[in-house]
Amino acid sequence: MTIHQLSKRDARRLAVRAQLLTSERPADLFEVVRGLNVLQLDQTAYVAPNADLVTWSRLGSSYDPTELADALASLELLELRGFVRLPETLALFRAEMVAWPSDGEPLDWQEYRRDWVRANEGCRVDILERLRQDGPLVMRELPDTCVQPWRSSGWTNNRNVSQLLEFMMQRGEVAIAGRDGRDRLWDLASRVYPDDPAVPIAKAARMRDEQRLRSMGLLRAKGPACPGEPLDAGEAGERAVVDGVRGEWRVDPELLDRPFTGRTAIVSPLDRLVYDRKRLLEIFDFDYQLEMYKPVAKRKWGYFALPILHNDRLVGKLDAMSDRKSGIFRVNAIHEDEPFSKTLTATVHREIRDLAKWLQLELVLGPGG
Repeated sequence: MTIHQLSKRDARRLAVRAQLLTSERPADLFEVVRGLNVLQLDQTAYVAPNADLVTWSRLGSSYDPTELADALASLELLELRGFVRLPETLALFRAEMVAWPSDGEPLDWQEYRRDWVRANEGCRVDILERLRQDGPLVMRELPDTCVQPWRSSGWTNNRNVSQLLEFMMQRGEVAIAGRDGRDRLWDLASRVYPDDPAVPIAKAARMRDEQRLRSMGLLRAKGPACPGEPLDAGEAGERAVVDGVRGEWRVDPELLDRPFTGRTAIVSPLDRLVYDRKRLLEIFDFDYQLEMYKPVAKRKWGYFALPILHNDRLVGKLDAMSDRKSGIFRVNAIHEDEPFSKTLTATVHREIRDLAKWLQLELVLGPGG
């Protein structure tokens, strides 16, 4: 089998092109979701909610966040496992849902979840009946008739309904039918998901690997654990090696040897281009951490610093925040990994102005902006 030989520049361009961050912008929200495979939903809005910020990075200020909310409400896009997905991809999860909690011998933690759901069968039936009669509903409108509380050492302890809904979603019984503000609306999965036949588990896993690899450009065969959406490609694609980087990668050969015209973009810390910090360091030589959980004194770049992409390189971080009460988009600092040229400085500032315009906030530059 052919092993593709890639330079780091080849690898970077492959990743940037796959992530729709070249000068050839996608046409609309649906082309973004189709190309990226998933949009991660995260309600942290220090700048803007992640799914909206990721979409803005591709479309620019022509993107209206109500488009995403409307698409989810109309079920033109669906939410599963914390990600926005195309409805047709749900068929790739159906067989796994039927086999819950495992398609083989369950592990101890899977057995615990299965047994807990069985112990609360009455509550599960009550929730299904309430949704059948009155759905879609937010979680607080659903009954908690659990006879065995959910026990956890974390924040989910005693959150019976939220845990039961999560497991019922994994079983394919309930689904998210949109949002009421920040709250998820729950309904019967049969009223939300398209009635497509289930794809067998092994085939579905392979197809999901292929879709993920196509959206990322190159991935390790096995990557770090990541809840909701993996960061590896399994056996999808073909083998590749990258100059100066240990080990093998997987690439989609159809994405190789395509023309590349880059641009400057400001991306979310949760953008899939930068989400795998190890891959980020190996391919882009870009040192980055999300510092929101660090004490202020230990932060180098800021609470929610946004990576700055220029062509096929990540060149800096933007420390900025949206102050909606004051109507201000405040830029605290632009951290340059290497000194910016005058042209790059002007281009970055143009992107910052576009971001402020899209946020509908007044741009205020701090001493480091």
